[in-house]
Amino acid sequence: MSVILVFLQKAIAQGVCMLFGASGEIMTEKSGNLNLGIPGIMYMGGIAGLMGAFFYEGAVENPSPVIGLIVSAICAILCAGLGGLIYSVLTVTLRANQNVVGLALTTFGVGFGNFFGGSVSKLAGGVGQISVATTASAYQAKVPLISEIPFIGPVLFSNGVLTYVAVALAISLAYFLKKTRTGLNLRAVGESPATADAAGINVNRYKYVATVLGAAIAGLGGLNFVMEYLGGTWTNDCIGDRGWLAIAIVIFAVWNPINVIWGSFLFGALSILYLYVPGLNRGSQELFKMLPYLVTILVLIFTSFRNKRETQPPASLGVAYFREER
Repeated sequence: MSVILVFLQKAIAQGVCMLFGASGEIMTEKSGNLNLGIPGIMYMGGIAGLMGAFFYEGAVENPSPVIGLIVSAICAILCAGLGGLIYSVLTVTLRANQNVVGLALTTFGVGFGNFFGGSVSKLAGGVGQISVATTASAYQAKVPLISEIPFIGPVLFSNGVLTYVAVALAISLAYFLKKTRTGLNLRAVGESPATADAAGINVNRYKYVATVLGAAIAGLGGLNFVMEYLGGTWTNDCIGDRGWLAIAIVIFAVWNPINVIWGSFLFGALSILYLYVPGLNRGSQELFKMLPYLVTILVLIFTSFRNKRETQPPASLGVAYFREER
């Protein structure tokens, strides 16, 4: 039972990072923008939050964990949002190819994180690693009393604050997209920007706002992994391929924010399953690591056969909008 408990805890911890990334990408894709820069943006959010906490703790004699949390979260949101703004300017205003811009942004974001991670590490006197344990303690704080409930407590209520923020954001996003006029307008922009434009909806504004906010949400995924999962430390390439898994989860969840919640935790479980299966050699471990992507491919095949409107991506996804061609 203890092994199962640890596995479930680690699966949720792994999934939260991807939940932020997938939620942010859904908001972006609902506007018709396909942001493949999410993996790099998660790196940008992670290192920006860590740097904010590092400089705050270094500037104050007795740093407050709560203030450190606020400072790091603001830095992560602003830096990741800036990544989304760069993407929007290039793809919406300058009409550059979305796939090329997204991939370039991922390359830039990973390099940005590794470069500044190494630079701050030298300032801290370390070799390849920095630590902000005081701020991380605020992120890792458990829910009092409830977390002591046998089995349920350790699994559901022993997680850090960003775990519950991620779930709340996904639920709020589902409500926003289906129950509010602004959310319906956003979906209209993603389905048919020409029709939305003719109806008086400012297409470019919706694309900009959705992409910037989506990037900011994804940036919290990087912050979550660095602060809650790694305990406030940074090592180069630490976030790995979780950003790409977040994009895969969007497809797996058929663009539904509620499905993203359990889909992220499932992917979190699949991504660490090889650690809990005894007797695997190196080759077998690599095969197990393919499971999340294999599941995504199977979902794509299944949904293509069903061909239902609610399981398809926005009709204008990845297509630049030229108003003069309306």
